Amino acid sequence: MKTTSSSLESSPIAQRLQSLDALRGFDMLWIMGAEEIFKFLYKATGSPFWGFISNQLEHPEWNGFTFNDLIFPLFLFMAGVATPYSLGKELEKGKSREQLLQKVIKRGLILVILGIIYNNGLEFKPLEEIRFGSVLGRIGLGYMFANIIFLYTQKQITQFIWFAGIIISYYLALKFNAAPGFMAGDLTEAGNFASYLDRTWMPGRLHRGIHDPEGLFSTIPAISTGLLGILTGNFLKNDPSDGTAKTKKMAILGVIFIAIALVWNLDFPINKNLWSSSFVMLVGGISLVLLSIFYYIIDVKGYQKWAFFFRIIGMNSILIYLSGMIIDWEYATDGMFHWLGQLIGDPFNAVALAICYTGIKWTFLYVLYKKNIFLRV
Repeated sequence: MKTTSSSLESSPIAQRLQSLDALRGFDMLWIMGAEEIFKFLYKATGSPFWGFISNQLEHPEWNGFTFNDLIFPLFLFMAGVATPYSLGKELEKGKSREQLLQKVIKRGLILVILGIIYNNGLEFKPLEEIRFGSVLGRIGLGYMFANIIFLYTQKQITQFIWFAGIIISYYLALKFNAAPGFMAGDLTEAGNFASYLDRTWMPGRLHRGIHDPEGLFSTIPAISTGLLGILTGNFLKNDPSDGTAKTKKMAILGVIFIAIALVWNLDFPINKNLWSSSFVMLVGGISLVLLSIFYYIIDVKGYQKWAFFFRIIGMNSILIYLSGMIIDWEYATDGMFHWLGQLIGDPFNAVALAICYTGIKWTFLYVLYKKNIFLRV
């Protein structure tokens, strides 16, 4: 844990992209407990409206897309957006690429280790019972390789070639290969080439037995998600256009990406489990549109107070993600607000307690914010 002596407002990213922490906080809010609020609302009311939202907060079994599928790649995209403001600034100060390379690799590997701990706890297990694939591990590896490409490529066009080359190569690898016994291009859970390679080479256990949604091979296209964030950060930092023009360009590009994804989906299904190339394009497009909205409202128009709630979460996002390992949030919520649930009664007591659950976490983060305590990896 690192205690900082300055607040968010004095950090380099905050001075220029306050929207980034707000969007990160919006993203993490759903993991913090907001999704449960809407699920319990649906259970309490049976309303088709709340039912639609509740369904959007579940992952599809295999192909397809819901809002819940956006949360993970949006975070990785935003990590990329921050790169030109963090690593880029250090390069401008004269730090060597070799120094920054060590820093990037260290961060990436720390996230991989934290992901393994998050999945398995701090206990000794036989190798075959350990799950190595993780959300944090994929963020760490995607961040690490995307930042290495950033460090050693001078031009944005080269970074874009990397972005496109990775997702096209991944598409071709899955289109012209398959698991033994399946026809080339098979994209079922058992037959796809990525899951087969993970079953063959990845140590430990896979999350779904024959497939891991955070497997090694499907981490390769996740690098492109980070690269798209880096390209966006470069654009926001260096493009001479005013904020309104930048907003329009991001939004238009986002819509184009979404359109390409929907067309590509006809041949290469949108699939978070495989992090398919069409999935990269779709979540990249939606991420661009969301960032353009937050950027325009917060950084261009200057309406910042409303976003304070989200920024508190975004500034300690990794910490709140890991906090469940050492803090029993359900026990704390029940201990402090069980009486409230009793007063409200069925069926809305679960909704109220879900709101309290999220509120306790936010209050915890707010106290850390006031004390300038942030987890920096």
